[in-house]
Amino acid sequence: MNSTIKHLLSFLLLLSCAAPNAAQLQKNVAPAPNGIEIPANYKSWKIIGTSHRLDKHSLRVILGNQIAINAVNTHQTNPWPEGTVLAKVVWKETQHPKWPDAIVPGAFEHAEFMIKDQKKYPNTAGWGFARWLGLDQKPYGTTADFAQECVACHAAVKDNDHVFTVPVPLP
Repeated sequence: MNSTIKHLLSFLLLLSCAAPNAAQLQKNVAPAPNGIEIPANYKSWKIIGTSHRLDKHSLRVILGNQIAINAVNTHQTNPWPEGTVLAKVVWKETQHPKWPDAIVPGAFEHAEFMIKDQKKYPNTAGWGFARWLGLDQKPYGTTADFAQECVACHAAVKDNDHVFTVPVPLP
């Protein structure tokens, strides 16, 4: 097994250790200003990918609903099919207390979602965007226009259906 795969598997294992923090998220939270609600069962979705934001000092796990998982398995992610829902769960990075070379999830930051529905979200590149902050899951934004920030950032990957996530290949 090459070192890249070993590092990726170690990273996924370390992130899975943070699952109890995600389980503490409130079940009843307010919808985002654009009406999107947190999908009830997202914590049981499969992992599609991970990312480490150097600028934000955060670790992220990207999960997908069954439509997204099927798209990944059949290499049909550009464009992603209608009904795809991607969840990104974000933790602040921290150094493992017993393994100084390892960066592991620390404090929970936020959960965010992208919902592919071109008819419902034509003004945001066919995606509905929503984010909830902290363990109390406070909706991000004050008006539905907050999603324009999201689509503006995601314009950098418009040739990848506005999705930054690169599905993780497993051996």
